[in-house]
Amino acid sequence: MFSKTKVRSESRRILLVAMAACLCSLLTVHAQRGSPAVGKQRILISAPSGKAELAGLISFDWSKPQPDAKRAILIFHGKGRDVEGYYQTALKAAAIAGNASGNTVFIAPQFLTNEDDCADCKSGKLLHWRGTAWESGTPALGPAHISTFEIIDFLLAHLADRSLFPNLESIILAGHSGGAQLTQRYAVVGKQLAALRQSGIRLRFVIANPSSYLYFSNDRPSSSAGCPAFNHWKYGPIDPPAYVGGTSSAGWRQLEADYARRDVIYLLGTADNDPHQEDLDVSCAGEAEGPFRLARGQAYFTYLHGRNQAEWNQHVRYVPGVAHSARGMFTSVCGVNALFDTGSCQDQ
Repeated sequence: MFSKTKVRSESRRILLVAMAACLCSLLTVHAQRGSPAVGKQRILISAPSGKAELAGLISFDWSKPQPDAKRAILIFHGKGRDVEGYYQTALKAAAIAGNASGNTVFIAPQFLTNEDDCADCKSGKLLHWRGTAWESGTPALGPAHISTFEIIDFLLAHLADRSLFPNLESIILAGHSGGAQLTQRYAVVGKQLAALRQSGIRLRFVIANPSSYLYFSNDRPSSSAGCPAFNHWKYGPIDPPAYVGGTSSAGWRQLEADYARRDVIYLLGTADNDPHQEDLDVSCAGEAEGPFRLARGQAYFTYLHGRNQAEWNQHVRYVPGVAHSARGMFTSVCGVNALFDTGSCQDQ
């Protein structure tokens, strides 16, 4: 039998082990949330603002022709920058789609930040941004001041190169949360879109559960009183990034009309209705768009459709019971349909 002293000693040992395990678990969770794993692959981005390497994950050899590829999916991560999770989500959706996902190539860029524990960022080897600035097309902090919009231009130009992708038929840009904010803004101002249209490649934007949208006027579903910057970029057209340049009122009206004609699917989770969700934009400009993501998406779709009823080509589709989850959204029936044109999903 154990003595009381031995029992107390063993109890203390077990307690210390448990506390250490708990602390290790908490530190691991913190690391996962604050500093994501860096994507293993590198793409050399060549843009008007310079050249630099971008981290990410790709399903094919970037340097070689891909004659079998017919569909390309670019999937953009959210605020947590979990590129591996988003890449695996795209592959899971492809598995659900079955034969419809054949001949698809996948690209998952990663927009690292100055807060990430990334040796290649700190040494100046990889592109990285300040906080969530990447969501709105802002230039990187370094090693070159390349904007996320320029990166998408570069990726799309590569895919549109018929010497590399002679049989490519469609490209889908899909983003969730922060990635959806980037996708929606690029769908409005992207400079590579006209060239893609001329190449005959079909382009679709899948915008899932973003915190905010780019409005084209002063109209908002909620009061913007006391919020002087509510119509500034990224919420409105005032003071856009250098990539967009000085755009007149007529120019913005044309951008809006072009955007309304694009193949855009808004995916909204019916349970993404928490006004206190931890990553929700609760700035006054964000709150002017509605109390939570579901309401913001519904209000924006109504707003834009009301202003552009002719040549309208956009859709809103609801994912029942799903809250703020990229996996839940993109592997749903409507998510798989948006990415691979398979299954049945009706507009609401």
